Formats: sequence, structure tokens, C-alpha cells
Amino acid sequence: MYKIIISILCIVYMSILENKDAHANKQTCISSDGVPNHKIGNFPTRGNPHKFKKQKIKFCFQKNPVKTDKNKYIAAVIGVTLTGIPIRPGTADWYDKNSPRKHSKDRSSGLNLEAIRPYEKIFGIDEYNGHVDHRGLYHYHKFNSSLLLNGGPLIGYAADGFEILYIPNEVKSSWSLKKGNRKVEPYGKYDGAFKEDYEFVEGSGDLDECNGKFLNGKYKYFATDSFPFFPRCHWGKISKDFRSKRK
Repeated sequence: MYKIIISILCIVYMSILENKDAHANKQTCISSDGVPNHKIGNFPTRGNPHKFKKQKIKFCFQKNPVKTDKNKYIAAVIGVTLTGIPIRPGTADWYDKNSPRKHSKDRSSGLNLEAIRPYEKIFGIDEYNGHVDHRGLYHYHKFNSSLLLNGGPLIGYAADGFEILYIPNEVKSSWSLKKGNRKVEPYGKYDGAFKEDYEFVEGSGDLDECNGKFLNGKYKYFATDSFPFFPRCHWGKISKDFRSKRK
């Protein structure tokens, strides 16, 4: 009798755990053909030799994300817009004094190029702050007004499932240009040419290191008009769809 009762309790307990895990692992997915809701630059163009191609895109992420105490800088694609276009504010190019172009995929310099700088845009970034990569995949490096749909501030979701909002007059980034000059080649003033020209200064703005904060009791990320433009790190569990290399 006791064995039967214990067996029933175990079955009930396991069922509760399975339901709990299923609820915790619920995901939301956004799919598209890679075509944005606006005209794009005339690719290939100066600084970008690649041609735009439609893609089968599908990004899934946590429906009920949980903020942890440790952030992670491991996802190049930091999120996806409501319109199904990847958000990739960083670049894969690094300063390389030995390259004719002065940049390559060699990371040894420790200086990662920024596509959108305070004084210029490079790599063929178009008027909507996006461009195509070597696969023809269009993606964004910075916010543009076409991402605002239905009059609301929600523009997309981050790789860990938290919302990305754009409320320009209510939040300010806590990242700023370093003062002085670089100690390594190509030397010169910290001017925003590289990601490493910036530093996070806690309390200097409204947002944390990952460009987020709690709003009405819920954690959110924000797109900003100044660096880092979008979150460059995440506080939650990052979906494999954003971590995997998309061929």
C-alpha cells in the first residue's frame, strides 16, 4: 500500500516538474525572409562589395526571460526586430596595420572597428543604419524610425528574450568616449573608431552596462542614439539561435 502511494506521489511530482520545465522553456519565434520594411542601400556599394539576398530567418528566444547577476558578451547577433531583421551593432573587423585596408579578421590588435562612428559611417552603412554581410544578409547597427510599429516603443527582442525599447528622451546610455589618446597603434585620440575607445561609466546615464534597466518592475533593454546603440551584452539565457554561426 505504502509503495503504491509513494509511486503515485513520485509520478505526480515528476509531472509537476515536467510542466514547470515546459513552461520555463516556452519560446517566442520571429521569422522573415530577411527583407526589411523599407528601401535599403544600393548594394554592392562603396565600402561594401556584397549583394543583398533574401534569407530564411528564424530566431527563437525565451518567452519568460530571467535576469541573472552576471552579463555575457557572447552573441554577435544581439537581437531581432519585430520585422524579422537581425540586430548586429558590432563588426567582425579589427585594426590591422599590415593589411592594405588597415583592418582584417585578425584580432591581435585588440581594436574592434565600429561601423557607425561619431564622425562617419563605414562598410557601406545606409540611411537606415544597416548593410549586408558576405552572405547578403541585411542587418542593423543602429536604430532607425522604421522599427517603430503601431506607435509603441517596442522595436524587437534581445537574444535572451527581454524586450528592446526605443524611448530616446527618457533614457541615456552610460557609455562614453575615453579621455586622452590610445596607447597602442594606430594611436591618436579616442574618437569612436573602435569599440575599445568607449568605456562604461556607472551612474553617468540611466542604463546599465548592457544598455538596460528596470521599467515598471520589468527589465528592458534600450536602443539609444549614441554608443552602444543596442545592448552589446545580455543578462539572461541566450538562445542558441543567436549564438550559432548562420551560414
